[in-house]
Amino acid sequence: MSTTIPSGKDIKRKWYVLDASGKTLGRLATQAASMLAGKLNPLYTPYIDMGDHVVIVNAEKIVLTGLKGEQKLYRRYTGFPGGLREESFIKLLARRPEAIVEQAVKGMLPKSKMGRQMATKLKVYKGGQHPHLAQQPVPYEFHASNAPKAAANA
Repeated sequence: MSTTIPSGKDIKRKWYVLDASGKTLGRLATQAASMLAGKLNPLYTPYIDMGDHVVIVNAEKIVLTGLKGEQKLYRRYTGFPGGLREESFIKLLARRPEAIVEQAVKGMLPKSKMGRQMATKLKVYKGGQHPHLAQQPVPYEFHASNAPKAAANA
């Protein structure tokens, strides 16, 4: 018996589509980050980018729990003195919903060259359409705790 050490050359990357409609932002982001890092791959190796490509659609239908929708702020710095800009979740969701999902997923990836490389495999779109049909992406379903539960046999 021997341990298989994968090489970066023979990685078969798959394409997955995640539908964000009605999903909680954090739960969607953790699932996407795991797929980008390759943690769902049985040959996962921490020092090799083994991840798959992830396409997230319907980014404008993402939800937050509790009062976070009204209280959450996004900050960015322009690079100039006094250039700290703040924008609420509601305004950013109306203006650029893809940025919310991208920032959440990228924040869960490693802060290194490899993490930035993993982030290039993330594609986020506002509506239900995406231009990656030629790659034949597979829809990926995952359990969301805020999803409506089916009635038990009663």
